[in-house]
Amino acid sequence: MTTTPTPATDDAPSAPAPAPGRSAWTTLRPLVLRLHFYAGVLVAPFLLVAALTGLLYAASFQVEKVLYAQELTVPVGDRELPLSEQVAAARAAHPDGEIAAVRPSPEPGATTRVLLSGVPGADPGHTLAVFVDPYTARVRGELEQYGSTGALPLRTWIDEFHRDLHLGEPGRLYSELAASWLWVIACGGLLLWFSRRRSQRGLRGTTGRRRTLGLHAGVGVWAALGFVFLSATGLTWSAYAGAHIGDLRAALGQETPAVAATAGEHAGHGTAGGAGGDAAHGVGLDRVLAAARSEDLDNPVEIVPPADATSAYVVPQIQRSWPEKQDAVAVDPGTGQITDVLRFEDYPVLAKLTRWGIDLHTGTLFGLANQIALMLLALALILLILWGYRLWWQRGRGSAFGRPVPRGAWQHVPPQVLVPLLALIAVLGYFLPLLGIPLAVFLAVDVVLGEIAHRRGRRTYGPASR
Repeated sequence: MTTTPTPATDDAPSAPAPAPGRSAWTTLRPLVLRLHFYAGVLVAPFLLVAALTGLLYAASFQVEKVLYAQELTVPVGDRELPLSEQVAAARAAHPDGEIAAVRPSPEPGATTRVLLSGVPGADPGHTLAVFVDPYTARVRGELEQYGSTGALPLRTWIDEFHRDLHLGEPGRLYSELAASWLWVIACGGLLLWFSRRRSQRGLRGTTGRRRTLGLHAGVGVWAALGFVFLSATGLTWSAYAGAHIGDLRAALGQETPAVAATAGEHAGHGTAGGAGGDAAHGVGLDRVLAAARSEDLDNPVEIVPPADATSAYVVPQIQRSWPEKQDAVAVDPGTGQITDVLRFEDYPVLAKLTRWGIDLHTGTLFGLANQIALMLLALALILLILWGYRLWWQRGRGSAFGRPVPRGAWQHVPPQVLVPLLALIAVLGYFLPLLGIPLAVFLAVDVVLGEIAHRRGRRTYGPASR
């Protein structure tokens, strides 16, 4: 969300100091305006990429169902075959790699997924999903899968581009930078809008820059809360801010719990860790699934084989749509007995909020309605960026962008307001380094440029209007 002020030149005479008795907001407004302008102009390219890829990602859920219908769906049969037979068919077709997990058919007409890791030619960070007809045990196809939501190649490509531009860990800096600044720009725009709401007129009959500003402000106000939410939830799994959030949750005892995957005393009797797709190893998948069903774990579920001879099967529910199903059990591979149960209702509050926030951010919590809302937010952000640059252009003369907002607004902020503000910025900068570091660089460059302008006799300190 980018906003630009009315024309102001660096060569203009400095404005007089604010008159005594002005409100704190009157002195802060030029500072907020300058920050909103520069943050919008400089961060907008990153936000534009995030918005475009986010729009595509939200749409990819429905596209995936059509594009991969051959692998995902089958004609409904009379009776599903034992899970062990379905997995054996997948292994016969794809003997390479190891079974990482099995996702039984979640509903009539849906295929079973047998997930294989370490398959030659597959991305090491992905699994190869082998899709099996649960009624005939015929293999319908195979595709690489990524993540807990079962993203297939199209959605995986878009997701990774949205997250890191396909550049790996260094590329995550772009998305964290965008998430770190989006809420600042949105909140700054809201403050500017509320400060002028009484003088705002309708769009009817307006033209030029006033109309662009009205469109930019109107859409921005309606979408601001959504932007703040996307920013906050996006930061939860970012590289640096996400680590701070994780440390804070750990300190508060609010980490996401995990089911204990230690098997009982009969664990090593007739079991082979990692090969749980064959009934000859331990009690077999069908007994494990039946044990999970006895604890009311209905579909969809995922069965994760034991990691070694002392581990248990882990069976979590994997439904991310509302109401969420996130219960999990551990099953002894030697006896088929439940060794541990974890209920989502027992999660700490912050663990639940984090889970819901991420699922809402990724479009899974409320299904199609959630995805449409995300697409509308992404479209709003794209329009706001384009209108913001247009506002900047309309501040110029002829065919040139306008001059920036005058610097030095911070000098008119009273110390009793400025000192707590600087302390708050320092704290935010520590927890959100990709907010704090760019802001510090901006302030340093701004001070240097201001000093240069002062020495040349062109220093421009003072408020500017929108």
